[in-house]
Amino acid sequence: MAELAFIALGSNVDPEGNLVRAVRLLAKIGSLRAVSMVYQNPAIGPAAAPDFLNAAVLIETELAAMEIHDRLRAIEAELGRVRTANKYAPRPIDLDLCLLGAQIVTTPELVLPDPDVLTRPHLAVTLGELAPHFIHPVTGDRMQSIAARLRETAALTPRPDVAEDLRQAIG
Repeated sequence: MAELAFIALGSNVDPEGNLVRAVRLLAKIGSLRAVSMVYQNPAIGPAAAPDFLNAAVLIETELAAMEIHDRLRAIEAELGRVRTANKYAPRPIDLDLCLLGAQIVTTPELVLPDPDVLTRPHLAVTLGELAPHFIHPVTGDRMQSIAARLRETAALTPRPDVAEDLRQAIG
C-alpha cells in the first residue's frame, strides 16, 4: 500500500545544484507530490561552516522505510557525500526520511518519526508546508502547529529562486 514519505533535503556545498540533482534522483523512490520552499539557514555545529539550503519533498511510495533509507544513502553517495565521524561537516547533500505515513519505526539505523522534526525549525517548517494538517504520529500535533511553534525563533531565509528550480525539476 502506498504511503506518503516526507524527505528532508539539505546542502551547504553547491547547494543550488545539489538540491536540484537530488530532487531529480528522488523520483526513483516514488511519485513526487510536492516540494516545500527552500530556506537558507546557519549550519548547526561547533565550528563555522557555510549556510545550508534546506527543503523537503513529499513522495508517494510503496517502498518500506528501510528501503527508502537505503536508497537515500545511495543518492547521497552518488552526489558525492562521504559520511565521516564529524556529523557537522559540510556536505553536498543530506537526505533524511522524516515521516512515512503514520509509521513508527525504531532501529539502530532509522527512527520514525525523526525526533529532530520536533526541535529543528528547518525540518518542521518545510515538512509543515508539504502537509499542514498531517498529524505527527507520536505527539498527535498537526505539522502546521509544530512548524509555527519552532518558526518563532528560527533564522530561516526563504529562497524562492531555488524553490522554483526544484519545482521545475519535478516537472
